[in-house]
Amino acid sequence: MGVRPPRIRDPKQFPVIGVDDHLPALPAEVLTAEALRRRFAENRAWTPEFHGDAKLFAQWRDPMAASVLVPLVERDDGLHVLLTRRTDHLTDHAGQVSFPGGRADPGDVDMVDTALREAHEEVGLPRERVQVLGPLNTYSTVSSYVVTPIVGLIQPPFQLVLDAFEVAEAFEVPLRFLMTPAHHQRHAMDYEGVKRQFLSMPWVGIDAQGRPREYFIWGATAAMLRNLYHFLR
Repeated sequence: MGVRPPRIRDPKQFPVIGVDDHLPALPAEVLTAEALRRRFAENRAWTPEFHGDAKLFAQWRDPMAASVLVPLVERDDGLHVLLTRRTDHLTDHAGQVSFPGGRADPGDVDMVDTALREAHEEVGLPRERVQVLGPLNTYSTVSSYVVTPIVGLIQPPFQLVLDAFEVAEAFEVPLRFLMTPAHHQRHAMDYEGVKRQFLSMPWVGIDAQGRPREYFIWGATAAMLRNLYHFLR
């Protein structure tokens, strides 16, 4: 096994080398709940842009299966993506914005079961409020997780109950914002001769205290959202 790759503690320190405003924003008609249901039912071929950057570094531990829920909340003004900000003390991905999810347990039936279980454990999202649409392609992280994103529609009302050990905060971002590549930034870094790029999608929202706050969506979460863009496009 190799040495664990370096963790990016502050992604904002790496320069922005481009903004993807050359790509079109997805129109409103493909960002409705019904349009997403149709798209997943089509089973039409598509090409993901990101598969993960685990292969950039020597394998340092055996890959572990994991799953995340990509929760699309049906609001009056359109679909919103429910995201979490992880607590700062965690071993993996501390302080990062992420989807609710985690590693598979032996008792899980499949990766959908993993995503639903983890979403309930982390933010208290009831399974009965989730209409599972289907998976996107897997994404392999430098932390040796092979992640399956499971896209689901969330029907309000629901009340979140956060796991204070893992989740510092939960918040929502309009799907139309995230599906607009003019909001997608590319960053570059170089570590011991290994060149690496990652996306970010900074969002200014309102925190639990009612104050404006920038939520820096980046890394694996941003890459999976970009893959969702290509899937819907």
